[in-house]
Amino acid sequence: MRAGRMRTGLKGWGGVGTMAFACVLAVLAALLLPMVPWHGTGGGGGADDDGHGVARGNQARAARECTDPEKQTLAPSGDDGPAIDAIRARAGEKRKLVVGVDQNSYRWGYRDPNSGGDAELEGFDIDLAHRIAKDLLGDEDAVQFKAIPTDQRIPAIQDGRVDMVVRTMTINCDRLEDVAFSAPYFRTGQQVLAPKSSKITGYDGTLSGKEICTAAGSTALSTLEQDQKDGRLAADADLRTTVPNQLDCLVRLQLGEVDAVVTDGALAASQAAQDPTVELKGDAFTTEYYGVAMKKDADDLVRRVNRVLEEWRADRAGGWQHSYEEWLSETMGGAAKSLPPTPRYLRGS
Repeated sequence: MRAGRMRTGLKGWGGVGTMAFACVLAVLAALLLPMVPWHGTGGGGGADDDGHGVARGNQARAARECTDPEKQTLAPSGDDGPAIDAIRARAGEKRKLVVGVDQNSYRWGYRDPNSGGDAELEGFDIDLAHRIAKDLLGDEDAVQFKAIPTDQRIPAIQDGRVDMVVRTMTINCDRLEDVAFSAPYFRTGQQVLAPKSSKITGYDGTLSGKEICTAAGSTALSTLEQDQKDGRLAADADLRTTVPNQLDCLVRLQLGEVDAVVTDGALAASQAAQDPTVELKGDAFTTEYYGVAMKKDADDLVRRVNRVLEEWRADRAGGWQHSYEEWLSETMGGAAKSLPPTPRYLRGS
């Protein structure tokens, strides 16, 4: 990992939980970084000599018959293809990997306010994006970050605004209909975040009559809506408050406009680290996996990212474990709980 991206002055983050700073971050989230022209990923649907046509057929069936979405990905490969060629074909300064990220998720993708000036984006997801750029273009800095709201992650991929999204994005069956995912790189689950003084104890009956904030387009929202229909969540729990970005939920919680936030435990832990007046309530009530999202026909890019992930996990000096210790060890419950199991790939891929 680059020394220039080491944390500076994070011990003073205790004040980050103040409402003023959270609001500043929420405003920053709305600012998108400059856009670059998209040159397309190419990719066909026909069979070829190495069986990729079979793999695409497997992906289509997996989307229709999805039970383990984190396993519906292609085997790693170092081969180039149309999607990678299109990225490399960009001229001059535009020859960069364009990655959709968050810029207000503490320790995942954010700007350290203690750095001053034009602070670089840093965090766990940012480390991974630099690693992928290094593999594809030979330069870890050959990456352009675009801040994308939660509900714009899939449209940004489909519209060609980004080559991929590395933004705490859960792999699930619905999303596999619209985008392709890498193998998982992080394990987490949905959890409840509420003020320490709250009588809410977790994902249970204490949420009855409470107003819950979630991000639009998030797995948290879809899970809560389904659980309410199925009777696993109180019928009078109010799910109407949705926001573009997760940090906006923390702001609503600080303002007393909602009673609780439901989000991935990894993000909830980071938000609790920002504000000492809130805490995680109860255990995670789902098991989910983050993956890198790409266009559905970008098979060569998916395979290449999967190879990068395998190397990142195996690299003891500057890989997954290093990034975990650098960014997440202070707020998470141990690397073993967060490292996903050994990837399984689609048969015939």
